[in-house]
Amino acid sequence: MKYASLLCLLCLLLLANTCKKETLETELMGTTWLHSYEEDEGEVLVYRPNSYDFPPSRGRTGFELEKGGVLKQYDIAPTDGLEEHIGEWEKVDKDKVQVKIKGNGQPSQNYIIEIVSLKDNILKLKRTSSINLSNN
Repeated sequence: MKYASLLCLLCLLLLANTCKKETLETELMGTTWLHSYEEDEGEVLVYRPNSYDFPPSRGRTGFELEKGGVLKQYDIAPTDGLEEHIGEWEKVDKDKVQVKIKGNGQPSQNYIIEIVSLKDNILKLKRTSSINLSNN
């Protein structure tokens, strides 16, 4: 009987640990991530949720991942606002995401981002490859 109690406790601990684990996609999706360029560390780019109290800036680029592989990339528009570009994303490894954005008047983009870390609403990533594609 004492082993049954121990086994039951162990199962509860394992179950609790499994429930806490969220996939990287789940943690990234549904948040608009804006570039916090002041915090960049060499090749590592730092992003924070758009709800973060950023210092004044002439504009910030960013992105949002949605279910179904939809990506919204935000670039600084000529009028200093944000210009939205719709693209696709796909997980290619446990910490890598491939991004494809059609041109819409500009060169198409195809690149891979590597997630370095995501902790305390601070996303650190590297853009590992970039290929310009012809306009479609």
